[in-house]
Amino acid sequence: MGDFTQSRIRMVDTQLRTNDVTDYRVLDAMQEVPRERFVPSARRTVAYIDQDIPVQGDGAGRYLLKPHILGRLVQLADVKQDDVVLVVGCSTGYSVAVLAKIAQSVVGLEGDEALVDAASATLIELGIENGAVVQGELTAGCASEGPYDVILIDGAVERLPDALTAQLKDGGRLVTIEGRGGSASARIYTRSGDTVSGRFAFNAAAHVLPGFERPKEFSF
Repeated sequence: MGDFTQSRIRMVDTQLRTNDVTDYRVLDAMQEVPRERFVPSARRTVAYIDQDIPVQGDGAGRYLLKPHILGRLVQLADVKQDDVVLVVGCSTGYSVAVLAKIAQSVVGLEGDEALVDAASATLIELGIENGAVVQGELTAGCASEGPYDVILIDGAVERLPDALTAQLKDGGRLVTIEGRGGSASARIYTRSGDTVSGRFAFNAAAHVLPGFERPKEFSF
């Protein structure tokens, strides 16, 4: 396990710091959380590479975000110590574990039952008591545990449902990657009263989460 400790240090030094992640809380959290515990055992040796890592072997297409992309999204959200956070599409729970080191409490939302079970078991094994994973439709959010100071979508979207922005507190922030492939970018949305406004943050790409695809257009 010592090798993984060194891998975490290298990840922080060569992937996060070199990609403008400067918030020490994010750096400390990602250096502390054992990323290898959140990937399939067959992929643990590559848990710290600067790539999206598949977490399912059935072709379902679920991934952990590149470390520096997740780090930049968490930094962009400006998570406070007393914040309540929702992670949409948390897969195996890595992002929940990272955010639990920074925020007061974190709810991970996942639609796949096997991923919910795996994420919950890992969080318990690591002694993370302020983070939990629940099953539900990703695009619907988790209104019963909200409203939230921060919502992080752990993957890309081609459309952003109003149901998610509606679960933000006044002053709350939602961070996500919008678009597909090279045209995608990270954006932050902020609620002020009844108004939600968004802005470009940085160029980024990730796999689109199930349910967040743009509806297909039919031509006649």
